[in-house]
Amino acid sequence: MADVDAAPLPAPDPEPPARPDEFAAPHIGPIEVWPPVVLAPMAGVTNAPFRTLCRRYGAGIYVNQMITARALVEGHRKSLELAAFAPDESPRSIQLYGTDPYSIGEAARLLADGLVDGIPVDHIDMNFGCPMKKVTRHGGGAALPWKRAHYRKIVQAAVKNAGDVPVTVKFRVGIDDDAITFLDAGRIAEAEGARAVALHARTANQLYSGHADWRRITELKNAVTSIPVFGNGDIWEADDALRMMRTTGCDGVVVGRGCLGRPWLFGDLAAVFDQRPVPPHPNLGDVLDGMVEHAELLCEWMGEEHGIRDFRKHTGWYLKGFPAGGEMRARLNRVGSLEEMRELIGSLDRETPFPIGGMRMVRGHSGSPKDVHLPEGWLDDRDDEVAMPKGAEQLVSGG
Repeated sequence: MADVDAAPLPAPDPEPPARPDEFAAPHIGPIEVWPPVVLAPMAGVTNAPFRTLCRRYGAGIYVNQMITARALVEGHRKSLELAAFAPDESPRSIQLYGTDPYSIGEAARLLADGLVDGIPVDHIDMNFGCPMKKVTRHGGGAALPWKRAHYRKIVQAAVKNAGDVPVTVKFRVGIDDDAITFLDAGRIAEAEGARAVALHARTANQLYSGHADWRRITELKNAVTSIPVFGNGDIWEADDALRMMRTTGCDGVVVGRGCLGRPWLFGDLAAVFDQRPVPPHPNLGDVLDGMVEHAELLCEWMGEEHGIRDFRKHTGWYLKGFPAGGEMRARLNRVGSLEEMRELIGSLDRETPFPIGGMRMVRGHSGSPKDVHLPEGWLDDRDDEVAMPKGAEQLVSGG
């Protein structure tokens, strides 16, 4: 019995292959980013095992999960665990979330000086794009750039305390269509010494619904001219990256949901930017082998009990579009050991081809637009000196 999946997104016409020297390698400070691809930090996903899998398919920057600045400064055990890197990982890239300039500055200093795990990071990204209620209702994430003066202070603090470690800033188009923030956010970040900016071309109100408005990336690229501009939103397959860069003029792409259950997407991206043919899509056997390796890496990283539990959410993404059946999916969502997982997937037909349209099946967050929860009076004045709500710095790292 075939699984019931949402219909694939319409497939645009294929993009012509990249021409030699068509795209230049952007630099984030001293870091050359080639191919010009960044893995977006995703809570509970972009831990060291997942980044290890992705890095095998191609170069680029693979960003760790979001870490709350205050929790890092206070030595919160979970935050320190989430901030860990694989021993051979380079560049070491991590995203910070915070609403207080002091906490952000101190966290940036700790990371840059190697005081978290003994080795300095190579890159710090800052989160001003999270649209979730638990973040925006405290004035954080995608809500914060509305308060221009406060946003500026936070970027200043991170850049100053990071020293030679490059700081980048990721944000959304705005809170909603009536509260657009991205142009100011980009110009302020550029003026305060950020080494690149990235735009998720949706508003917070959209969450992850609908389509990213790539026209906004073009606007940002025209407004921010001295540092690289990366585009984010609706990169489902390698051609989308070429299309985004050609359409918008952006310097690189940030890949989020498109790689869920498909770490090999980074191999496709590396191929198109290096003028090589895109490898054939994997059959179900190849995907199952990838699932097992991912689960094994997680179990090595955090122990089998926690590792296999953490892996459960990935099973649906790996099997998206394949005729695995609802019972199989349900059992994999309850799997309790590596051995049990191997036994379960051993009954699937390894020769099953990759599903038609599978590359464009939406995975991860979707849903519909929702009103953005904000602190009372948040939208009254963009330039007032804001007192951040109590609890704004209390979020646990990882999302």
